[in-house]
Amino acid sequence: MTNILLTGSSRGIGAAIATALDRPGVALVGHGTRSGIPADFADPSAPRALWDAALDRLDGTIDVLINNAGVFDANPIDRADSEWVADWERTMRINLTASAELCRLAVLYWQARGVGGRIVNIASRAAYRGDSPAHWHYAASKAGMVAMTKSIARGYAGQGILAFAVCPGFTMTGMAEEYLSSRGGDKLLADIPLGRVAMPEEVAEVARFLALDAPPSMTGAVLDVNGASYVR
Repeated sequence: MTNILLTGSSRGIGAAIATALDRPGVALVGHGTRSGIPADFADPSAPRALWDAALDRLDGTIDVLINNAGVFDANPIDRADSEWVADWERTMRINLTASAELCRLAVLYWQARGVGGRIVNIASRAAYRGDSPAHWHYAASKAGMVAMTKSIARGYAGQGILAFAVCPGFTMTGMAEEYLSSRGGDKLLADIPLGRVAMPEEVAEVARFLALDAPPSMTGAVLDVNGASYVR
């Protein structure tokens, strides 16, 4: 049995990942207001509380951590200083710091037991390509997630602790639909050679592969799912 903690499982990519992992031999605990264990990552105490609750539900064993929870709120630079900084810090805490805390808890947990484990971080194309002028904070948070993933992979591979990241481009979730409609969807779609945004199920399949089947030598890999809109 592979026991998995998945954050942000209520909708969009997270819900699709939960569906992809709904198979024999997998026990999954989700996090979210509409699924699994609720936890507000704007609260600094939430990651530890979520980790402990998930461990309890999974009978004391977590084999895989998938960090998917995140926010994508506009933060134009012409806002009041205090408002801009507050939203920057909120996005960093939810998208990056909470993920980092859960990664740290997972690594310490596996080290204490002398076992390996897997981390899959859902980042974004924005980590490499950047994002709109109103989304500096989002791009920075996802770039930090990619760098963190690589650091974990390099630091703990010898202990069997593996780390991977997925960088989706626009994905057909409620969050992406709002962004597309607000910025002229046709123009943005013209920037995607595939001619359409990714479906949540496509990103979920990559996450499932990394969580369960990717060979250990892939640790540190960052996989793109963006219709060739950004090619590294």
